[in-house]
Amino acid sequence: MIAASVGATIGASVLMHVAWNLMARHQPREAEPLWWVLLAHTVMLAPWGLYCLLTEARWGTQLVCLLLISACANVVYFFALARAYRHASVALVYPLVRSSPLFIAVWSWLLFSEQLAALAWLGIALNVLGLLVLAASSKGGQEGRALPWALLAMLATSIYSLSDKAATDYVPSFGAVVGYISVGYFAAWVLMTLRMKRVSGNWIPAKRIGTPAMIVGGLCIGTAYALVIHAMRALPAAEVVSYTNAGIVIATLASILVFRERAHWLARTTGATVICVGLALLAFGRSLG
Repeated sequence: MIAASVGATIGASVLMHVAWNLMARHQPREAEPLWWVLLAHTVMLAPWGLYCLLTEARWGTQLVCLLLISACANVVYFFALARAYRHASVALVYPLVRSSPLFIAVWSWLLFSEQLAALAWLGIALNVLGLLVLAASSKGGQEGRALPWALLAMLATSIYSLSDKAATDYVPSFGAVVGYISVGYFAAWVLMTLRMKRVSGNWIPAKRIGTPAMIVGGLCIGTAYALVIHAMRALPAAEVVSYTNAGIVIATLASILVFRERAHWLARTTGATVICVGLALLAFGRSLG
């Protein structure tokens, strides 16, 4: 069974992730919500996190290499995600991007000989299947042009998840983890800024997102993922990332029940149900282990 503390950590991460995503999805696309949220994280949390990273981490060649890998993967992730969002909706792109647990599980097995139980593999597979059903229910854009960018973002997710899992041996505190991810977030923000300047001639987006969304997003985007890395100390990375997809289930149900977005509700509910079945199998398999 998942330990109560690990379950609470993942649960808090999911709620934070849902909170800022629900707020971000109602912001104008031309406002570049990710740019503002990453900037807010850099201003509000990065200084404290970087201080903890510098003073508390077990520095060495291994940590420096992992930090560089994670930072580069984060740059690719945010760049590819922004490009995918230009061609298709969040409802289609994001489930595809979050389909990384199967890649993570395979790579963990091939590179680190990390063994998962048969029920865990089945649970992860159903998790990914449910995400694909959700994505398929949200067609309505230039899916063909969005797909390569979404797949690239998914690949980047699998890379930084594995490097972040390995980094838990060198970053002992939660604050140090926040600093660790802040390096990648800041690098991604710089790249987004340079690209925006090249494309539009402006250093900042044409519009600004709402202040509440900026504050909530800045506080939650880094904290939520730092909690994910913290949970990886106790569980395989593929399982932790799969559990966090519960946030997509919550967001899907909220969009149907609260925001009355009833288009393709049956397919979306089916996808959410398949994800839940996969998560239940993961939890059941963990209890048997």
